[in-house]
Amino acid sequence: MTRVVVVGDLMTDTVAHATMQLARGSDTPATVTMHGGGSGANVAAWLAVDGTEVAFIGRRGADIAGRNRDMELMGYGVDARLVMDPDRPTGTCVVMITHKGDHTMLSDPGANAALAPDDMPEDLFTPGSHLHVSGYTLLNIGSRSAVLAALGRAQQVGMTISVDGGSSAPLGRVGAEPFLQLTNGASLLFVEPDQGKVLTGRDDPSQAARVLNAWYPQVVMRLGTEGAMMYAGGRPDPIRVSAPPIERIIDSTGAADAFIAGFLPAWLDKKPPGEALASGCRLATQSLSLVGARPML
Repeated sequence: MTRVVVVGDLMTDTVAHATMQLARGSDTPATVTMHGGGSGANVAAWLAVDGTEVAFIGRRGADIAGRNRDMELMGYGVDARLVMDPDRPTGTCVVMITHKGDHTMLSDPGANAALAPDDMPEDLFTPGSHLHVSGYTLLNIGSRSAVLAALGRAQQVGMTISVDGGSSAPLGRVGAEPFLQLTNGASLLFVEPDQGKVLTGRDDPSQAARVLNAWYPQVVMRLGTEGAMMYAGGRPDPIRVSAPPIERIIDSTGAADAFIAGFLPAWLDKKPPGEALASGCRLATQSLSLVGARPML
């Protein structure tokens, strides 16, 4: 089995789940809980729980939250390579979820923004392994040099590389052309429709994914509860799969991370694309029934 090395963000998510329609400018009853988060760390956790050998490279604060996040990842079975930052706190994200399951996030990257090239352990960059890069870590200018160092090392030893689009707002602030240039050499791109629009200007997800296939050998577009599709090798038509039905969405936070974790092992094992897409949809649907972005320990 191929080992996956994830370079990415580690966060503590404070999740406020409203029990009724938001009363703007006033009070709304909610359930507030704390969870481990961070897109890169979420991918690593889902990979480990699903049986993949995975290492996670990130940065945490010298605080209780950082220690708890470190222990959580080890509990999932992740080889956590976390550098302790003496000056910055562990990253924090406030996740606000409406009664319908839609979410908005307010993020303070904290120690994530100081991830550096020297934080990349050389022993993890080996032929036959796979590197996955969290888009958030690439889009943050403070941690970008670390990602570029990781990409360079991975290319030198012949690792396969995947990257995700992060989030549409920071992606838009960086811009399409810089992102495409920064991720040059990646063989697989994960995006969602809003990110595809930022990168291509196309409203139609299929058209956006097809355009991106000119830049990346393989492009996977997650379509939420409608499933996912993949363009590969410049073929004119995508491969599509439907997502398993779900009775009720509890929390969509981290569903894209779970999808990536479900897709990658099958793709790395050279399973048919439809099987890899279905595996991604399986974990994404599972995550929608949970509060928070991680699998249950």
